[in-house]
Amino acid sequence: MKLGFVGLGIMGAPMAGHLQKGGHELYLHDLNPDLPPDLLQGGATRCESGRAVAEASDIIILMVPDTPDVEAALFAASGVAAGMRAGQLLIDMSSISPTATTAFAARINELGCDYLDAPVSGGSVGAVNAALTIMVGGPRAAFDRALPLFELMGGTVTLIGTRNGDGQVCKAANQIIVGVTVQAVAEALVLAAKAGADPAMVRQALMGGAASSMILENHGARMLAGNFEPGFRAELQQKDLNVALSAARDLGVVLPLAATAEGLYNALNARGQAKADHSAVVTILEELAACRISSPDKEPS
Repeated sequence: MKLGFVGLGIMGAPMAGHLQKGGHELYLHDLNPDLPPDLLQGGATRCESGRAVAEASDIIILMVPDTPDVEAALFAASGVAAGMRAGQLLIDMSSISPTATTAFAARINELGCDYLDAPVSGGSVGAVNAALTIMVGGPRAAFDRALPLFELMGGTVTLIGTRNGDGQVCKAANQIIVGVTVQAVAEALVLAAKAGADPAMVRQALMGGAASSMILENHGARMLAGNFEPGFRAELQQKDLNVALSAARDLGVVLPLAATAEGLYNALNARGQAKADHSAVVTILEELAACRISSPDKEPS
């Protein structure tokens, strides 16, 4: 198929790469003019605007950071919507507001086009390994049309519901669990260090019990090694928790743990670590406790 892809960052570039390897013809646009050279060398076409992407494609995929970015990519004067024609499919794989998603979908539907919200979980590692979890909201027929593409990019693909916005609601729920659990792992390891126990050995013991989790395994290892190269940036974790809290306010739902976690990630961003991995939240707690858990020379088991 002729596929448009808007947003070729740390997630979008490898996702587009899997689509290209699957035999699809790519039309690319990004605010950064330096598009991934491997995609261009593989035959992808550079487009100067979202409109040009839509005019060349049958299906258009967005993978941009936040709600305002999606709105601009779609509805700016030279945005995707300006080049769309009846029968096309727009897939937004960004993580944004469920409420805004519903409004965006209605505007795209007015053009005679289908819309799917399909946010992902798995970070850059999942994107590179085509192992993303993809959470989809939108019409069943549109989902069936997109499923072969999703299967090239992800390991788990679920149609959450046939309403636009259902995928974004699921992603918000995912980010509550992820953000709070990363914070919980950081708290546990800082407590161990402050008490004089070896946090690496505490983590190793916890991996064998009910507290075991992928986050304890992966993010705990990052914290112990002091390795905060971004797999999922702190600024995006804070943004996603803010999306969840905004939706909660609209619905009259109280999310106390999410609110606490959002505050810590916001503090991390405010002190210049917005681009660090979200596991760097441990550094806030280390500073407050006046202790360190990281041992760069010690490889956690």
